[in-house]
Amino acid sequence: MTSDEPEKNKSIIHPPPTVPIGKPKVGSYSDLLVWQKAITLVKKTYQITGDFPRDERFGLTSQMRRAAVSIPSNIAEGQARKTTAEFVQFLSQAEGSAAELDTQFVLAVELGYCGRVDIASTVELISEVKKMLNGLRRALLKAA
Repeated sequence: MTSDEPEKNKSIIHPPPTVPIGKPKVGSYSDLLVWQKAITLVKKTYQITGDFPRDERFGLTSQMRRAAVSIPSNIAEGQARKTTAEFVQFLSQAEGSAAELDTQFVLAVELGYCGRVDIASTVELISEVKKMLNGLRRALLKAA
C-alpha cells in the first residue's frame, strides 16, 4: 500500500476518537462508545443479511438493515438535540430498534437464513448496545 492510498477499514468521515487524559468529554455523537459499537453492529448486520435468500431482499433483509441503521442514527440525532429530554427520547427509540433487530435475528434463525452460532457475536453485541443505551439514558435522567 502506498502512502496515497487510504487504509482499508479506516473511517474517512469519523476517525477513531482519541481518549483524553482525565474525565472524557463528549463533543460529538461519534465520541460515544455506544454509537461506535452501534456502527459495528450495522456492519455486521449487513454482512450477515448479505447471505440471506435473494427473495428476502425487500423483506426481512431490508427490515433488519433499517433497524440496525436506526440505532446509531437515533443516537446521533438525539445527541445533536438541544435538550436532555430530547436526547433521552432518541435513546429510547434506539433501544426499541435494538430490540426489533434482536427479534429479527431470532426470526432469521427460525427461518433457516442463518445459524445461531453464526450470529452469536452479533446477538451479544446487540445485548451490549441495549445495556449501554439503557445506562446512558438512565444517567442522563439522573443528571437532569
